[in-house]
Amino acid sequence: MATSSPIAIYFIALFVASSITSTMLAISVPPELTDNLHTDPGAIKLASIDYGRIIKEKPFAVLYPSSLDDIRTLINLSYSSSFPYTIAAKGQAHSTWGQAQANKGVVVQMSSLNSFRNGTGILISGDRSSGFYADVGGEQLWIDVLNATLARGLSPVSWTDYLYLTIGGTLSNAGISGQTYRKGPQITNVLELDVLTGKGEFVTCTSQKDTELFYAVLGGLGQFGIITRARIVLEPAKERVKWLRILYSDFSSFSTDQETLISTTGPSHKVMPDYLEGQLLMSQSPLVFYPQSQHQKITSLVNQYGIVYLIEVATYYDNKNEDKRVKQMLKSLKGFVHGFVFEKDVTYLEFLNRVHDEEIVLRKKGLWDIPHPWLNIFIPRSRITDFDNGAFRNILLKRNFTSSTVLVYPLLRSKWDERMSAVIPDEEDVFYVVGFLDASADDWETFDNRNKDILQFCVNGGIKFKQYLGHHATKEEWINHFGSKWNTFQQRKARFDPKMILSPGQRIFNN
Repeated sequence: MATSSPIAIYFIALFVASSITSTMLAISVPPELTDNLHTDPGAIKLASIDYGRIIKEKPFAVLYPSSLDDIRTLINLSYSSSFPYTIAAKGQAHSTWGQAQANKGVVVQMSSLNSFRNGTGILISGDRSSGFYADVGGEQLWIDVLNATLARGLSPVSWTDYLYLTIGGTLSNAGISGQTYRKGPQITNVLELDVLTGKGEFVTCTSQKDTELFYAVLGGLGQFGIITRARIVLEPAKERVKWLRILYSDFSSFSTDQETLISTTGPSHKVMPDYLEGQLLMSQSPLVFYPQSQHQKITSLVNQYGIVYLIEVATYYDNKNEDKRVKQMLKSLKGFVHGFVFEKDVTYLEFLNRVHDEEIVLRKKGLWDIPHPWLNIFIPRSRITDFDNGAFRNILLKRNFTSSTVLVYPLLRSKWDERMSAVIPDEEDVFYVVGFLDASADDWETFDNRNKDILQFCVNGGIKFKQYLGHHATKEEWINHFGSKWNTFQQRKARFDPKMILSPGQRIFNN
């Protein structure tokens, strides 16, 4: 850990006193913080970098807390000041647009709490009759939760694709993956939270107690409090996974079959997969999932159609034959290309941790710590075909963005809780996740400009999309994003963080 700054006796918070003048305010730092508050260049640089590597805003200081009281003291110090400084909780900084940064404020490095927890960061409780759950520190990683629960034959029910993320980080957004259509996002699988608000108050909240804070924080983009503990729903874990990719030559058949698989009624209901996502295959898409002997055949199909769509499904099972269930599931599908169904049989852990395998390869190639100009959006079901024509074919394909990783899969409104802060498209029962997950060492602006064109296409065409993990340039754009939830969101901010201290990198109230 970096050494303390020589000026640790005083914490200098820079704030703008007016539109044209600045003032320096010296605030006496309590003794318990002097060893944990750092202003050295190494700490500052690390706190100004995220996964996106596009926005790099420097905080004035970084707190490496040795206890939860350290964080509360830091917040209280700001809240009691006439000129409060901003504070951002930083987990793995997997954000792509500086959301975990605090320009001229203080970043709290949450991973530092691991030493404070002393092995108690993940505690598993419950029984078969009342249900199992895990009490997990907000700084803990989902991969560690997975390993700890699997040791007891248990598992959380809802995931993200990448597991080296903190509990507090994903719950502040929503936490989605291929399980979401069936189990809901991660935020709907939380029983209880410990939250440190923007007023420096520790609050334990549930859907029955301090409910306003509970629903505000879940999907609240860090605006109302720092999650220090979450009680996560668990279920018995399966041992193995049938993992399939099913290829389609046209979007209509692809989306129809996806919606068949997620339907809660009809004959396919009994064979619903445990996980469902979708992707685009284009001329520069990697083919590592598929047998080498099939690469030429797949490439020929892509060359013929320009874009091939694939449904990715997984079924979890124990020591029994899962082939019958898979056959029944495939029988319910009508439009895939004959001979283009590919299957793997892997452990439950291998499947859930699959993106980490890709990370290892990319790190070796120097392609992990580079700019990631991502765009994730929710598209109403009624406009997803228009989006395919306008964005996938007329922008991606025509402009030769054929190396892009693009996800596209449906979710169900019924699995979300409207009382929470997370925003999804209005009214329709089904909406699609579309993720453009690009990485570029030296040309990220090209991808960002393409993403802006995609958003403009939606605006021009009247497609009422919502960004997920997004960023907006103005307060007006945020108001439009939240729509009917804006007044509630604003009222909650005034109640739980009235001085607008927390999570300034989202640029909602600190724009």
